[in-house]
Parts: sequence; structure tokens; C-alpha cells
Amino acid sequence: MLTIWGRINSHNVKKVVWLAEEIGLPHQRIDMGGQFGFTDAYLAANPNRLIPTIDDDGFVLWESNAILRYLADRYGPEFQPADAQQRAAADKWMDWQFSFADAQRNAFIGLVRKKPEERDENAIAASASAAGKMVAILEAELERQPWLSGKRFGIGDIPMGVYIHTWLTLPIERAERPAVKDWYARLRKREAFDRIAQVPLT
Repeated sequence: MLTIWGRINSHNVKKVVWLAEEIGLPHQRIDMGGQFGFTDAYLAANPNRLIPTIDDDGFVLWESNAILRYLADRYGPEFQPADAQQRAAADKWMDWQFSFADAQRNAFIGLVRKKPEERDENAIAASASAAGKMVAILEAELERQPWLSGKRFGIGDIPMGVYIHTWLTLPIERAERPAVKDWYARLRKREAFDRIAQVPLT
């Protein structure tokens, strides 16, 4: 059975759990990181002090998007385009998500993880502005096609799906992005994502 190490309130863990549930892949998740700390056994498997890590019948892998690609290749090929160019076009959004996470980080940490008296309002505003500019790029793509993976949902949608939920949940001012909101609404209709989306931001 697949083992997923990591706390469920982590964006990167949510990605992996979401795909495992989309595939219908039996798995167990073990809390790790954050308030749960790290065991010596975990750090031996992943010395980066980050989550998630998986163990698939003895095959250990870390880095969330690498895990997504592996699980789709082995267990859910229907979640990846078969054509190499289409796959690469979808795949770029998985890597782009890390840039978006960097842009959104200060707003997330400031508004979710810090008490009001501890917040740096200038850092939050700058972060929200930077992330908002990137959401405009996402909007343009989703005006062109229904999914980041192309004509149908795939793993290219998962990383940004997790992060756009945070973006739309944070108490910040946002420009109207109808294509992004429509995409998010369609993601919420997927039972696996909706369960993940209901995990509170912490």
C-alpha cells in the first residue's frame, strides 16, 4: 500500500492525497512536519526536512510534483496527456506553481499564521499584488482552454488547484477573474478536491 507522509494542512501534501483519491489508489497518510515534527526514520528517507514523502512498496520518493508525475505514470495515465507536446504544455503549470507559491507566501503567512498584531501589512500587500499579477496570467490561459492540462482535467491542474483555493480564501482584495473562478468551481465539483478544499487553512 502507498504511504504518504505529511500533515494534511500542507499545500504540497494536499496535492498528493488529492491525486491518490482521484485515482482510487489505496493509501495511508502519516502526519509529519509542522506541529508533528520529524522522526529520525523520516529524515533518513527525506533529509530535506520537508513534506511530503511517499513509500510505494519500498520505492521512496520526495518532491510533491515528482510524486504526482510518478503516481500518474504508474497508476493513473488517464490523468496525463498522451502526446508529448500536450503533456509538456500541461507540465509547465506544475512548475509555474512554485513561482506562484513564492509570490503568495507572505500574504498566506501573514494572514493565516500570524496574529494581527504580528503582521507586516506592507509585506502582505506586496505579496497579494504579486500573486494577483500571476493570477492574470492564469486567467488568460483558462480563457483559452478549460483546464491547465488541456481539454480535460489532469495532473497539470492539481498544483495550482490547491493554491488557487488559498488565493480565493485569503481575506484580500482581488480583481475579478471569471475564467479562474469557473475553473475553480469545476474543481470543487470533483469529490476528491472538495474534500481537500474543506481542510482549514492553517
